[in-house]
Amino acid sequence: MSNAAVEHRGFITLSVMLTTIMQALDTTIANVALPHMQGSMGATQDQISWVLTSYIVAAAIWMPLTGILTVRLGRKRIFSWSVVGFTVTSMLCGAAQNLEQIVLFRLMQGIFGASLVPLSQSVLLDTYPKEQHGSAMAMWGVGVMIGPVLGPSLGGWLTEYYSWRWVFYINLPFGLLAWFGLMAYVKETPIDSTRRFDLFGFLMLSIAIGALQMMLDRGESLDWFHSPEVILEAILAGAGFYLFIAHIFTSEKPFIDPLIFADRNFSIGLIFIFIIGIILLATMALLPPFMQGLMGYPVLDVGNLLAPRGIGTMAAMITVGKLSGKVDPRKEIFLGLVLTVFSLWQMTHYTVDATPFEIVSVGMIQGLGLGFIFVPLSAISFATLNPKYRNEATSLFSLLRNIGSSIGISIVITYLAQRTQINHAIFSEYITPFNLALNEAIQQGVFNLKTPQGLTALNNQVNAQALTLAYLQDFRLMMWVTMAAIPLIFFLKAPPKKKA
Repeated sequence: MSNAAVEHRGFITLSVMLTTIMQALDTTIANVALPHMQGSMGATQDQISWVLTSYIVAAAIWMPLTGILTVRLGRKRIFSWSVVGFTVTSMLCGAAQNLEQIVLFRLMQGIFGASLVPLSQSVLLDTYPKEQHGSAMAMWGVGVMIGPVLGPSLGGWLTEYYSWRWVFYINLPFGLLAWFGLMAYVKETPIDSTRRFDLFGFLMLSIAIGALQMMLDRGESLDWFHSPEVILEAILAGAGFYLFIAHIFTSEKPFIDPLIFADRNFSIGLIFIFIIGIILLATMALLPPFMQGLMGYPVLDVGNLLAPRGIGTMAAMITVGKLSGKVDPRKEIFLGLVLTVFSLWQMTHYTVDATPFEIVSVGMIQGLGLGFIFVPLSAISFATLNPKYRNEATSLFSLLRNIGSSIGISIVITYLAQRTQINHAIFSEYITPFNLALNEAIQQGVFNLKTPQGLTALNNQVNAQALTLAYLQDFRLMMWVTMAAIPLIFFLKAPPKKKA
């Protein structure tokens, strides 16, 4: 490591953290503004959803390209182009005048943004010595984890007081500062122009990832496998993954070297980060509608009550950074999993009368848990991996986290709809003349079952109770998923001790 890199470590860290925060914010910040975009552009709900789908699919397809592009063109060059492209397309999204334009610009934004997170992780791992990787991943993790948490709050505030267009314009100062820092302080990596591009491998992986993301994003609205489109996407995803895996193990120079998976810590780390992806964004997909629809909180209050979750995450990451090299990261991961399980168990006891203190305290515990998992996991996954695989490995690490998030959101939303129907049917069985509580409510004038309005009011009450229980059952499902990840800790090897 050069002396210049050591001297400019702080500037490099700030620059790559800005790119991480910028990209991570855009995964959730636009969600809040969708209804305002829909009204501004006269689009249907199905049409406006392509604003999210185009970004997610493009980012997922282009993320695995990060490794080969950095080898052929240089990491600094790809990183700086990505930052410029992401910033410019963000401005174009804000200036879009119709649905076609914003979907196209979001697609381009996803392409340029795909490399930002894996490259920022790779730069930090190369900037800091191995014994300080824990501290480096703590700083990097702040951007990755805080972005999705603060996104809804910031997006709601900008949309409420300015315009939905500022959700995209806010990327301009982040992008400019990050670009100046990268150009001034980040060194270029060696270029290997002889490295062959495996077009067939890339096409198969792209088809598989693209079809999977489309299936996950549109499955709920199309009633899953009752739709020919979803069936076709499932077939394409399965066939694409099969051909890709068969190809990388039989080709002389595959798109992804299969030897990368021979490192046990990295392979287990991929499974772990996939599960963390499920928990991280699935919880954030459930809490805002639960608090708005059932508890009656306005959108700005929802953002304020969920923001302390990010404070918990930051506190955990700062603590882990200070403990780096002193405590076995596997113990930190175990503590994080226990805290996350405990927070999800507490969420299974939520009611519509839950106090703001309960929401904030449980959110902070969950933030602490995810922080104690994410940082040591990011460090231990790369602790024993050959540095030559670092660019490819970081892109795979981010890809698995994103796919986990997409699958997690699809699972919890589908499970929520199914459990609501089942709960409604079960609760309806108790609406009989022999129900003492119902008879008392009728006598007190709460319900008048002789009028259509009274029957509608009773049905709405049953719906609310069924939906509330469905949310709690979703939280319980995620609790079991988190508990299932605990045995994976025993397969991780302790990182090598630093030399005296």
